[in-house]
Amino acid sequence: MSAYKDPSFQERTALARQARQKALDQLKAKPPADEAVLAERNAARIAREQAKADERAAIRAARDLAKAEEKARAIEAAKASVPPPGPSEAEQRAARDARYAARKQRKSR
Repeated sequence: MSAYKDPSFQERTALARQARQKALDQLKAKPPADEAVLAERNAARIAREQAKADERAAIRAARDLAKAEEKARAIEAAKASVPPPGPSEAEQRAARDARYAARKQRKSR
């Protein structure tokens, strides 16, 4: 049995050249792409991209709607937690005057 012999630089370059040539020959032997098939693939790609864009837009719209509803609920909760405003200054004055008049009327009897 003979020992393994490392290939020389020239042998390695020749093998690389042959591999490149074989790949080039295979590429040249490949039939050209049919225009109808390319157009169909392109249309399918555009349809997929449009469907994805529509889906993303629907998701974004749903997310925005959920945020708006959450914001509205938060505002309603804040409104519910705020006590109603008290009587105005004029109403307070009128109530005081009514009490004063009632007290004066009780004393005069």
